[in-house]
Amino acid sequence: MIFEPVTPFLPTEFRVKFAASRWERDGAFALRRAVFCEEQQIFEGDDRDGVDDYAINIVALSMVGVAADQVVGTVRIHEEAPGVWLGSRLAVAHEFRRIGAIGATLIRLAVSSAHAMGAREFLAYVQAQNAPLFHQMHWRTLEAVELHGRPHLKMRADLACYPPCRAPEVGYVALRKAA
Repeated sequence: MIFEPVTPFLPTEFRVKFAASRWERDGAFALRRAVFCEEQQIFEGDDRDGVDDYAINIVALSMVGVAADQVVGTVRIHEEAPGVWLGSRLAVAHEFRRIGAIGATLIRLAVSSAHAMGAREFLAYVQAQNAPLFHQMHWRTLEAVELHGRPHLKMRADLACYPPCRAPEVGYVALRKAA
């Protein structure tokens, strides 16, 4: 008996929202370890730092029907100074990177939710290879810097392009386009 090859299942819908449960936060930390420690080898063992004690974690969850299946993307945000917010540790699972909507929607919720919480400025240190996505999303490069031995760009979001999101616990839906 010969079987036809099976195409792996890829969800078509993703919910991007504030991490509310322990499994979502644990999934975000595990994804960050996979991307920043194992894949990119930027950090040894764990990428957590003191910011994790007070940062807000945002997750992208793959959806199977109405149920969340797994954490496939994450970013964290925090207020660095009154009105100045910072985004960091943006990561998307390797097998979901071709779905461009995930990273973009994480960025959109990060900035829009901070905007709703009083951000007058939103900054991020972005790995240089990811700058084109941020430029497309109305971010401006402020300066080139080196962080963790890698080229980064300090960038600022144009808050006028990010209306405040007042329900980040519900967040946004990102859809995978049909192939």
